[in-house]
Amino acid sequence: MEGGRSALEPASSAFFIGAAEVAAMARRLGLTAAELLPTLVPTAQSLARPPISHFPVGAAGLGSTGAIFLGANLEFPGAPLNQSVHAEQFLVSNAAGHGETTITHVAVSAVPCGHCRQFLQELRRASDILVLITSDGPDAAYRPLSRLLPQPFGPRDLLLEDSPLLMEPRDNALVIVRPGEEDSLLSSKALAAAKEAYAPYSGCPSGFAVVDGEGRVYAGSYAESAAYNPSLGPVQAALVAYVARQGVGGEGYESIVGAALVEMEEAAVSQEWTARMLMAVVAPRCRLVVYRCRRSS
Repeated sequence: MEGGRSALEPASSAFFIGAAEVAAMARRLGLTAAELLPTLVPTAQSLARPPISHFPVGAAGLGSTGAIFLGANLEFPGAPLNQSVHAEQFLVSNAAGHGETTITHVAVSAVPCGHCRQFLQELRRASDILVLITSDGPDAAYRPLSRLLPQPFGPRDLLLEDSPLLMEPRDNALVIVRPGEEDSLLSSKALAAAKEAYAPYSGCPSGFAVVDGEGRVYAGSYAESAAYNPSLGPVQAALVAYVARQGVGGEGYESIVGAALVEMEEAAVSQEWTARMLMAVVAPRCRLVVYRCRRSS
């Protein structure tokens, strides 16, 4: 973390509203920050990219810092459906990329699926996260996540009580195996993402970075789930960062021309072949380089 912000944080994002702006908006509209969230869900929905289901989902979350983060679902034609990104996953990855450490409130356009309820369990005090479903209409109200998932399985079942959870600061203390390979911008950003990755169950942190034709780099960190399947891969996390910077009317993924994956040597959980498959589908021009890393101590 640098100055309280993640090293991965983009300079600006259509999916991010800073705490000062949130407070000003709330005063102007006579609302609390939590009451602002459902008013932003339609904007998040408009940013979704669901070319398979044609079912846009939007989410807005309030962080403990007072900032608001948006999320939207992403689907990738030609790839297996399990490569899709859910709006709640987008929101969490987006918030983590801005250095946020927890989410207190979430407003979402549709009832969160079991996949997303499980993914949110990786956050500190997950059961207390307040969720509002805007499709409930005028009667929509916040309810704790514990009501949506009353018998949760998560970090408390597998990790020590004081273990850092998803979105919380960590340094996986990684170095790229072959000296000098970390000197490129792409590999250094992917390494930074791997250092921040949340992989407490497999012990296989990884990071991914992509670069577009203008030289802009977008990076993302692997985020595991205790239930394994809802885990968010580093490729998807990097594409979240890419889409978040694009905003309304953003370019397609075909503008991505290069990518780097950093993962552990002989990793029990490898992202390489998933990365090659997904990038071949969404950005055929992209040249992907894989770098191996190890613990520095």
